[in-house]
Parts: sequence; structure tokens; C-alpha cells
Amino acid sequence: MSKAVLTIASKNYGSWSLRGWLLCKMAKLDFEEQHVGTDDPSTRAELLLLSPSFLVPCLINDGLKVWDTLAIAEYLHEIRPGAGLLPADQAERAHCRAISGEMHSGFSNLRSALPMNLKAHFPGFKTWAGARADIERITAIWTECLGKYGGPYLFGGKPCLADAMYAPVCTRFLTYDVALDPLSAQYCRTIMGCRRCRNGLPPPRSSPTSWKSWTWSSDRLPWNFCFIARPDGKPVSTFPGRA
Repeated sequence: MSKAVLTIASKNYGSWSLRGWLLCKMAKLDFEEQHVGTDDPSTRAELLLLSPSFLVPCLINDGLKVWDTLAIAEYLHEIRPGAGLLPADQAERAHCRAISGEMHSGFSNLRSALPMNLKAHFPGFKTWAGARADIERITAIWTECLGKYGGPYLFGGKPCLADAMYAPVCTRFLTYDVALDPLSAQYCRTIMGCRRCRNGLPPPRSSPTSWKSWTWSSDRLPWNFCFIARPDGKPVSTFPGRA
């Protein structure tokens, strides 16, 4: 059986590429990453063959081609049901699909105001008012799920589709120093795999302002996309180059 191929753009700057990568990691799929850009005409022509809508991520596995993040998630759930990408309970699955679909199709103001960039940090960034409603809706979703299902992930004790969908939002909140309530801040630290910092002390509980000064370990998660601060205090991503 040939190895699966996941075609993505940058995991540092592309939220959909990161989501597709996270889903494959969560499903423990043996896959090869193929990185492409979308600006060059020849690359766009190549992408058209891989994904007729020019969208990434695009997964090719066992002769099948699947694009669109939610479609990839549903496919991975079918071939790897034990991975738990969707909850076992029917009502919980419906809830998970609903909030994942809401992220898939909504929050355009947030996307415009806070472009994803794992390699940047903007202390004191002023978020324009149009994005505040999106931020409030997202944290309301998190609060509901964490309260209803007990955390530390949105649907209980292990990450699922919903966590992959909202993980890039966590990186945005960190990059732009978005002020969060304590529960939402803790969820972001959970998604980023915070286990220890360079001086052995836990990171702050309520404010993301100083999070970039911590080195995080992700040894309990099937991914590693933590922020690591250099000695000069500037953040770098664990993804090299434009990966």
C-alpha cells in the first residue's frame, strides 16, 4: 500500500493547511507532505489537477482524492474510526459537526483582522471592533463545550475534529495577544501542548501576553506546533521555512 500524500500550503500561515495536517496526525495516518504555493500560475495549474477548486488541503490515499477539510475529516473518520475524530455519542457527533461547520463557513471578520502567522507576535495589538463579535462567539462555543463535556478538549479527554478546526484560532489569539477569559486561555494552552517551560514554572493562567516567552513541549499530543522563544525574546515556529 502506497503512502498517503497530503498536499498543503504553509502550516505557518495557512489555517486550512494546518487543519488538514492536524487531522491526519490525529488519525495516525502514514502520510507524506507535499508543499505548494498558490501564487505561481504553474503551481495553480498543478493544484487544479489535485483539487479542482484550487483548495488545499488535498489528501490522496489508496487511489482516492479528497479535498476540503471537513470532507477529509469525514473520510479519515471512516477509515480510522478508532482515532476518535468524531465523538462516539450521536448527539455529541452532531454538536461536533455543527461547531466545526460554523468554523468552516464563518468568522470572516476574524480571518481578516487576525491573519494566521505562527512566526509573529504583536504585543498590545488592537483588534478592530468588527472582529470582536467573532471572538466572543468562539469563546462562547469553547465555554459551552468545555463545561458540557468536561474538557480539557472541546469534547472531553482527547482531541477531535472540533479541536483541529479551532486550533488555528488559538494560534491567532496568541500571535495577536487577544485578551481571553481564564477558561479560554487554558484551552489555548491545552491545544498548544503546554507541559513545561524553560525555567520550570507554569505559564500565566489568565493572560496570553507573556505566552511567547515560554518554551512548550507537546509530548502528549499527536502534533507539535508550539511557539518557541529565542534568547532575544522573538518567537519562532517549529515549522521550518514556509512549511
